[in-house]
Amino acid sequence: MMQFDGLLEGRLLRRYKRFLADVEMPGGKVVTVHCPNTGAMTGCAEPGSRVWLSTSAVKTRKYPHTWELVDTAGGLACIHSARANQVVREAFAAGLIPGFRDYPEISAEVKYGQGSRADLVLHGAPGRVFVEVKSVTLCRQGGQGAFPDAVSERGRKHLRELQSVLAADTRALLFFCVFHAGVNKVSAAGDIDPGYREALAQALGAGVEVLAWRTSISTAGLALERELPFSIDPPGA
Repeated sequence: MMQFDGLLEGRLLRRYKRFLADVEMPGGKVVTVHCPNTGAMTGCAEPGSRVWLSTSAVKTRKYPHTWELVDTAGGLACIHSARANQVVREAFAAGLIPGFRDYPEISAEVKYGQGSRADLVLHGAPGRVFVEVKSVTLCRQGGQGAFPDAVSERGRKHLRELQSVLAADTRALLFFCVFHAGVNKVSAAGDIDPGYREALAQALGAGVEVLAWRTSISTAGLALERELPFSIDPPGA
């Protein structure tokens, strides 16, 4: 489990300028915190929501607190999208993911393609696996998780890069790390970003693999829990 160290609880007042949020702490003090999420955060940034913050030991940081968790209508969500890389890496290292246990060595932030960096590259006797990790926090009716929650040219580029590395000894994997307790299945958000949906369909057709896994979320920490169903489009769409 990726463990948190003494999170502080507060109430969200507002998120603004994408990377900032104001939080009211117990006693009424208002602090400005770092919001580590570039997406729309639909359903995860409602004023008045309970939130939990981590505190950096770096004394020179302008905003020492980082927003980590939020209590939503569908349960806890982790909005710190970069945490997904750590959670997924731990799961691979522990041999939790079936079909990838023959790749015991793991590298992170590996340069590849046209100026991109793979979140993870797994190495083993069969060859390599390039892994792109995406955090899913958009929870729709019926527990339908969707990605992305905003138009993502970067996400489309990553799909093209994954396709480009496919070879006899090289696999490519898109890993949806579900960071919302209410999500029980995952699909592309084609209504938000039709281009991403089409790029994902092309990547799947070319041989890129896709997994979606639910994360156990608590104020103690984060850990991958179980695989969820994935489909390009929501069932019945």
